[in-house]
Amino acid sequence: MPSVGTYVKAISAGAAICIGGPAFVYYISPTEEEIFKKYNPELQKRALANREVRQQEFDSFVNHLKEASRSEKPIWIAQKEMEKKLSEDRAQRLRDERESLAAEAERRRAEIRDSTK
Repeated sequence: MPSVGTYVKAISAGAAICIGGPAFVYYISPTEEEIFKKYNPELQKRALANREVRQQEFDSFVNHLKEASRSEKPIWIAQKEMEKKLSEDRAQRLRDERESLAAEAERRRAEIRDSTK
C-alpha cells in the first residue's frame, strides 16, 4: 500500500497540471489587441471598417440561433424551416415591389396619355 506521502505527491502534481496548464496557456496567449497591433496598417484600417458589419452579422446569427433553439424540433430542422420562411418572405417582398412598380408605371403611362389629349 502506498504511503500518505505518495498520495500527497500525486494530488499536488495533478493539481499543478490541472491548474497550472490552463494558467500557463492564458499567460502566453496574446490578447486581441496585441494581435491587432501586429497587423500592417492597411489590414488594421480594413478590420476597423468591417468591424461593425461583422458584429451585426454575428448578432443576427446568434439571434436566429436563439429563436431556433426555442423550438421543440432539432435546431438544424428549425433553421431550415426558418430559412425557407425567410426566402418565401423575400420572394413575396420582391413580388410586391414588382407589382407596385408595374402599377406606378401604368399610372404614369395613364398620366402621359391624359396629358397628350
